[in-house]
Parts: sequence; structure tokens; C-alpha cells
Amino acid sequence: MREIREELGVVEDQLAVLADDADDKSLRALVSETPAADHEYREANRHAETMRRHRDALVTELAELDARMNDLLDRMEPAP
Repeated sequence: MREIREELGVVEDQLAVLADDADDKSLRALVSETPAADHEYREANRHAETMRRHRDALVTELAELDARMNDLLDRMEPAP
């Protein structure tokens, strides 16, 4: 779980950078109204969305591992 949490931290940092880049390129595409700027925005947005999906998968995996660990700990408790 520790490794997944560390990876999640890295992914969240990368996502912040990619999302900021996509936002900047979106604004440039709106201002310049050129096909090249629109293409750059779409490409940056795709990268940010891919990283979002990866982050979401890590969050889901952590939640599943946490639930599994809690279940195992509950089973270890001595019966009264």
C-alpha cells in the first residue's frame, strides 16, 4: 500500500502540471483560433485525461486494498 500511495502522490503532482498545461493551451487556442493551437490543446487535454484515469485507478486500488486489510484485521480479532 505504501508504494501505491507514493505513486499516487507522484501521479497527482504530474496531473496538476498536465492540467495546468491543458488549461493554458485551451486559452491560447481560444485566443489564436488556429488549427495548430487547437491541436496542441486537444493533445494536452488527452494527456491530462489519461493521467486522471490513472489516478482514479490508483485511488480505487488503494480503497480495495484498505477494505481487504480491514476485513483481514477483523477476522484476526479473537472471538469473545
